[in-house]
Amino acid sequence: MTVTSERTALCWKSVCSVGALQPERGVAALFGDIQVAVFRTHAGTVHAVGNVDPFSGAAVMSRGIVGDRGGEPTVASPVFKQVFSLVDGRCLDDPAVSLPRFPVRIVDSRVEVRLA
Repeated sequence: MTVTSERTALCWKSVCSVGALQPERGVAALFGDIQVAVFRTHAGTVHAVGNVDPFSGAAVMSRGIVGDRGGEPTVASPVFKQVFSLVDGRCLDDPAVSLPRFPVRIVDSRVEVRLA
């Protein structure tokens, strides 16, 4: 008998339509106690990271400044300006700190993030 716990089951959650995401702007989504910041780049890629800034503790990453470093898409915290990779969530200014990263997919023009 196989038992799948709620914690290990993959769970895809719909955030919004792709068209609702303006390039280089973030949106915040709340799923229970998990806060997610979702971004679409000018290149059209969609990324999702945790919305809580690990340096300030404020839920503001969706309001961050989207850009890139060396071609890697990034978001800078609007509070203390640390820059995080949108690819893997790591802080490019302090390697000991990172944001959670959430896999993203587009289904029927809807952005979905995977929560585990």
